[in-house]
Amino acid sequence: MRYLLDTHIWLWMLREPHKLSSLVHQALYEPSNERYLSPISIWEVTILLEKKRIAMHEDFALWFARTSEDVELIEAALNWEIAHDMRYILPNHKDPADRFLAATAVAYDLTLVTADQKLIGVPGLKVLANV
Repeated sequence: MRYLLDTHIWLWMLREPHKLSSLVHQALYEPSNERYLSPISIWEVTILLEKKRIAMHEDFALWFARTSEDVELIEAALNWEIAHDMRYILPNHKDPADRFLAATAVAYDLTLVTADQKLIGVPGLKVLANV
């Protein structure tokens, strides 16, 4: 399976794995599954760090390099198709990051791993819900 990690799932996987359901934990740590991360998630974490809503005990760039290698993250790069198609996914949704992540999952045919109730059940979006 090919999974796109929502930002909070990515952070929970590495910092608070007890918040993952057993199904999500099993899926994310299954060696044959692929784990993708959008640059939007890196941007979101940068914002959270700047606003001091989360803290890191090491430089974020070092932490990211180490952890992305540890869990073998694959970049789900932003492209024109994603930027264009995000306007059709959740058009009335206020969070642009959610819209980008949903459009990324659709464009790359990935299953979005999320606990966000606003994303679970979006038409055309494959989701592995952390419930």
